[in-house]
Amino acid sequence: MQDILEAIMAAEGSARPERELAGLAGLPVPESYRGVVVRAEDTRMFDGMATRDKDPRKALHVQEVPTPELGPGEALVAVMASAINYNTVWTSIFEPLPTFKFLQRYGRLSELTRRHDLPYHVVGSDAAGVVLRTGPGVTRWKAGDEVVAHCLSVELEDAAGHDDTMLDPQQRIWGFETNFGGLAELCVVKANQLMPKPRHLSWEEAASPGLVNSTAYRQLVSHHGANMKQGDVVLIWGASGGLGGYATQMALNGGAIPVCVVSSPEKAELCRKMGAELVIDRTAEGFRFWSDENTQDQDEWRRFGERIRELTGGEDPDIVFEHPGRETFGASVYVAKKGGTIVTCASTSGFLHQYDNRYLWMHLKRIVGSHFANYHEAWQANRLVALGKVHPTVSKTYPLEQTGQAAYEVHRNAHQGKVGVRCLAPTDGLGVRDSELRARHESAINRFRGH
Repeated sequence: MQDILEAIMAAEGSARPERELAGLAGLPVPESYRGVVVRAEDTRMFDGMATRDKDPRKALHVQEVPTPELGPGEALVAVMASAINYNTVWTSIFEPLPTFKFLQRYGRLSELTRRHDLPYHVVGSDAAGVVLRTGPGVTRWKAGDEVVAHCLSVELEDAAGHDDTMLDPQQRIWGFETNFGGLAELCVVKANQLMPKPRHLSWEEAASPGLVNSTAYRQLVSHHGANMKQGDVVLIWGASGGLGGYATQMALNGGAIPVCVVSSPEKAELCRKMGAELVIDRTAEGFRFWSDENTQDQDEWRRFGERIRELTGGEDPDIVFEHPGRETFGASVYVAKKGGTIVTCASTSGFLHQYDNRYLWMHLKRIVGSHFANYHEAWQANRLVALGKVHPTVSKTYPLEQTGQAAYEVHRNAHQGKVGVRCLAPTDGLGVRDSELRARHESAINRFRGH
């Protein structure tokens, strides 16, 4: 593994980094590598505890694991950096169910997928790194290519997946519903998960957009989601967070009018730094949409809707970008414009949504479910990053050994934007190949840093 890292580091400052990286093809593949895992033996460790009290640091372990054999259409990637997503938090606290059930189900599919059904699960759904090997049938990628990986794993043997790959019956999220994920020194991906690494970004910056940027693109921009157009008023919950930070940028890029909902003055300031003008600090303004555990407060829905109209000059949201779930969903349905769209994913505050259907049915609103992105959508989202149109939202990074702490901060919402993890990369700031493009966008790239 040290030889691999040294070969990658030799590209730093090289006039022709691709020449240095091509040498990786001649290096042997390590028999094992360090990965962040949850263990099947631990799945009951948090029984009886409230979700908030479950501690990812107790369940996530860094351990040596065997390097799996590559199958047809797969690639082995040396991971320089990864990032924390909510699915890693859910995995680490074994909610809504232990991910070993996903691995068992996948393992029954074929002899090849049986590799995934193990008593440990290497987690992580983001990665930036360098291709080490490719399996039979891979023609687009080769050893030495600098890549990022999106997290859609599909088999595409069923006709249902060929109009929209997200509809493949065997669609899974890599590193969550499959093994050998990105929070590790090596990872195994299908070759059709790979995309070019944005050349002006460091490894940790390039790793961080993957899951959330692609999710926001499908949810907001794609015709499979809200199909946002110029002039749309877009209500964005958690607008400075891992997902909302990209939705805010896409709304602004696309000529829409974001109304950013945040929970602190610091988060409000981050939204303004991105260019948003309409911001609601719901903590400062005291919005509480539930009067008790079982009862929503419709007066608060109305007050919230009035506040939005104050900011927009009397307009309701054409689109509500929904991902908190239970805590906010009733208000989201209420405040959406007549004929408007509530597009939803994730449900980080709870999966069981409650809303008053009168405001949906009688006002001709639509609820659209959105889950990650297909390869085309992920590629387009990555292209926006590579062009410098959308920027990373990395606020801080941790070494691989402290992944548990990184996941703990995300679980407790003690973070801004995305929290990165350095896997093989020894420090931040490595991997930049286009310094000129970076210089043009340096302040935007770094605006979340230190928050």
